[in-house]
Amino acid sequence: MKEGNRALSLYTLLVFIFLLGPLVIISITSFEPGTVLKFPPEGFSLKWYRNIFEVSAFMDTFKTSIIISLLGNLLALLLGVPAAYALSRYRFRGRDTLNAIFLSPVLIPGIVLGFTLLRYLIVVYGLPIVAGLLIGHTVIMLPFIIRVIASSLENFDFAVEEAAQSLGASRLYTFFKIVLPNIRSGILAAILIAFLESFNNVDISVFMTGPGISTLPIQMLTYVQNYFDPTIAAISVILMVLTAALMFVIERLMGFAYFTKR
Repeated sequence: MKEGNRALSLYTLLVFIFLLGPLVIISITSFEPGTVLKFPPEGFSLKWYRNIFEVSAFMDTFKTSIIISLLGNLLALLLGVPAAYALSRYRFRGRDTLNAIFLSPVLIPGIVLGFTLLRYLIVVYGLPIVAGLLIGHTVIMLPFIIRVIASSLENFDFAVEEAAQSLGASRLYTFFKIVLPNIRSGILAAILIAFLESFNNVDISVFMTGPGISTLPIQMLTYVQNYFDPTIAAISVILMVLTAALMFVIERLMGFAYFTKR
């Protein structure tokens, strides 16, 4: 039994090393003082972190990624929350088909979806690049919003909603005052997952960006094709720290929502 536990512990350790090893290597190489990415680094320097803020393209594309992710998240919420509610609350003909349509952006390869959006939104309908980029990111965020919120609604007792309506409350009032407060932790989790999916997306963005309009992942991809310094490693470390901080804040908020509900 003890041998089995040791083998399982060793296997778990190897899995963690396999997953975290590249992140550790990237973090260490970001402090390389030379002009070429090396591991192990030959010294310690923060100049590549300063270089991030000195290259205007990084800051401009970072702002674009933030704006697109936030606006797309808002649009996905406006569409996804009612859709998740309807799919969880009611049983109607075509429900499974509609659910499959909403989740299809996750199943379709990103390159295929990106090319299709480029073909119809930009080429056929002539939408501006910013509008096409926003629609594309909304499309890829929508399945995550619907899936996570629908999972939260699975644990919600709709008898509470029916009791409120029997006492004279309107459907709209019960939705905003009873349903949404009970699934707010799920909404927060959906916002986080969808935001990260949009911010780090490459498949859609590479097709939907154009002259003067780009996102941070695409700019990083372009930069690494022309330069070999540790700037991209430094950006990756900052993004990892921001992601971890965002997850911590959301976890705290979800814990607060749980205890206040109880």
